[in-house]
Amino acid sequence: MISVIVPTYNEEENIERCLSSLCTQTLPRDTYEIIVVDGNSQDRTRELAAPFADRVVIQTSEKVGGARNDGAKIARGTIIATTDADCIIPENWLEEIERSFAREDGIVQLYGYVYAIEEGIKHKMSLHLANLFSRLGYLTGTIYYTLGCNTAFDRETFFEAGMYRCIDAGDDLEIARRMKHFGRVVLNPNMKVGFSMRRYEQFGTLKSLWEWIYIVAKGGESAKYSYAQREYKK
Repeated sequence: MISVIVPTYNEEENIERCLSSLCTQTLPRDTYEIIVVDGNSQDRTRELAAPFADRVVIQTSEKVGGARNDGAKIARGTIIATTDADCIIPENWLEEIERSFAREDGIVQLYGYVYAIEEGIKHKMSLHLANLFSRLGYLTGTIYYTLGCNTAFDRETFFEAGMYRCIDAGDDLEIARRMKHFGRVVLNPNMKVGFSMRRYEQFGTLKSLWEWIYIVAKGGESAKYSYAQREYKK
């Protein structure tokens, strides 16, 4: 079984779209579970998620990494997959994850690419460059650009490695550096997720990118910037 963890906070505008796409996967619905971990939303997020998800729980750990950890702790699957509440998931996503773990030995973490949900050449180019960066990092072995919206783990190794760190930004990159000591961290180009550019539209691409780089360079913690704290429990 695959367990899909979806962190949420005040996502009533997006959660149904995300979970609906997860419920129409090419894998049979009884072969995976959907766990929504909510940061005590003040809107109808939990109410709207309930018909789609197997479990909707209140977040107890800090930050988005903590939300993913909360979900993993109650997950039943041997594979733990993570995505975001404003993403759209192609119907073959879970099948691609299952196939990759089954056909290749030694995989402990799997990740893929993203494409923009919103229209506009700027968004397409931004994510094209992000995917290119991800590919070059993987091929050179310098960095695993494993976005939390499109990654999957071997459950046992995920816990053995210590799960996500509860930091402001870069938790998805940091965990890959630990996971590679336990086995193979693999980029699957066919594993794609529709990614929302709404935060970049609201706060500006360059500003958001700068804040993210600054926080990651400081070890993931930041009192100065709030890049990763705009939408998840502090």
